[in-house]
Amino acid sequence: MGTRNFADWGDGMGRAIQWAGIALIFTFWWFNWTMTGLRSHWGFFPLWLGYCLFVSGLVSLRNQSSLLTRNPWAYFSLFLISIPVWWLFELINWHTQNWSYLGREYFSDMEFFLWSSLSFSVVVPAVFGAAELVWTFSWVKRLTTGPRFTLYPWITPIIFTAGLLTALLIILWPRYFYPLVWCSLYLIVEAVNLRMGNRTLLAHISQGDWRQVVSLGLGALICGFFWELWNYDSYPKWTYNIPYVDFMHVFEMPLLGYLGYIPFALELFALYHLTIGIAGKNSLRNYVFPELH
Repeated sequence: MGTRNFADWGDGMGRAIQWAGIALIFTFWWFNWTMTGLRSHWGFFPLWLGYCLFVSGLVSLRNQSSLLTRNPWAYFSLFLISIPVWWLFELINWHTQNWSYLGREYFSDMEFFLWSSLSFSVVVPAVFGAAELVWTFSWVKRLTTGPRFTLYPWITPIIFTAGLLTALLIILWPRYFYPLVWCSLYLIVEAVNLRMGNRTLLAHISQGDWRQVVSLGLGALICGFFWELWNYDSYPKWTYNIPYVDFMHVFEMPLLGYLGYIPFALELFALYHLTIGIAGKNSLRNYVFPELH
């Protein structure tokens, strides 16, 4: 079966994937919001797997191809890559303390690690799937004549240095500079990708092509809405401690906090291409947004 393109199976496959996703979503949404006691540690993954499948099926119907249908094994790898990627953000949060988990005390360190890793595995496929859904709209596909610039070689060390400086500010004064988490890592990784010759967003926008950036940003906002919605009445759950903007909450998240989802998606894209670049998987270079390279 390997890398067989499931898109060849036609709209029937897209509808089957979509309905499987809907079944998982409503089953585990109901469990998470109606059961008492600990439940979301085992209900989170199937709920978000349902989301990922639903979006993949919808993209397949709209575009005759999706992350899942054009390469199932590559799609599975997104779940694996997602685990260390989000643990990296958990490591940063250990310093900034912007979110915490209610119910953490009921789990041993090993249990917390294993259940959390399972939950973290859906982050990258969820965001990339939603981004490709945004990408299927015609108004997004027309965003190819935006502002452009020349990507000179000397820009790479400047971007890398800016990333290191913003990271230093986060380390020294996390209470004031914690929002830079959502750009610091992107700057560092994007500079490394440029140096390695990996696929980068900067290469696209330097040519006036903003389709990937817009798709990723809006896709992450879609995911962010559902992350916060489904977290709201779950247990265990996460809560936020975000200095200076802790007002006008939409679920647990302050309204301004949703802005962090936009650069977060860019970081995921950069980290994914750094990973496949290091692994030498050149065949996956254009796996995400294959028509936009």
